[in-house]
Amino acid sequence: MFRRSLLSGLIGLSLAFGALPAFAQDPAVAPVRIALETGLGRIVIETDPRAPITSTNFVRYAEERRFDDSAFYRSLTVAPGHGLVQGGTGGLPNRTRPPIAHEPTSLTGLTHTTGAVSMAAGGPGQATGDFFIIIGDLTSLDAGKTSPEDQGFAVFGRVVEGMDVVHAILDAPRSPTEGEPGMVGQMLAPRVPIVSARRVETPAP
Repeated sequence: MFRRSLLSGLIGLSLAFGALPAFAQDPAVAPVRIALETGLGRIVIETDPRAPITSTNFVRYAEERRFDDSAFYRSLTVAPGHGLVQGGTGGLPNRTRPPIAHEPTSLTGLTHTTGAVSMAAGGPGQATGDFFIIIGDLTSLDAGKTSPEDQGFAVFGRVVEGMDVVHAILDAPRSPTEGEPGMVGQMLAPRVPIVSARRVETPAP
């Protein structure tokens, strides 16, 4: 889940880029496309080679069918045209792999702009199988936005098809009572199912 301490800073929209690490230039690391078939339509996510650890983790979850029969379970509207939807394994039994190392935006050069896909986590190094998609620019979630020590969240790809479906999930009904403290009113009711997640062909550059 999100760190609740960051929710109050979601509307900051300044842009931050950091130096790219050496692996970002490795031509052997290629983007991968994963198609999510949801109860509201298809979303295709393309991973970014500049976040290889996080991208590999996401692809592995898809290839091991860990996202099948999971769901988008949370949505948050921050301001008109700005928000996010969150989904993934959501604590489903026997679905979660060990946490992965954190790849902050200050190292990858990626940022939380519209269509970006990022990992949900309680803190750096705690991300597993939950992710969120950005609607509008929410660069307050980038590293260093709330304080110099803040590691932010790890962007690892973006939506290349199906942003209309993402908007539909954002607008789906929410429970007025469900949710942890600080998240009450953000839980989708009913959840939007992720029926399957499959690797699809990535067009040549």
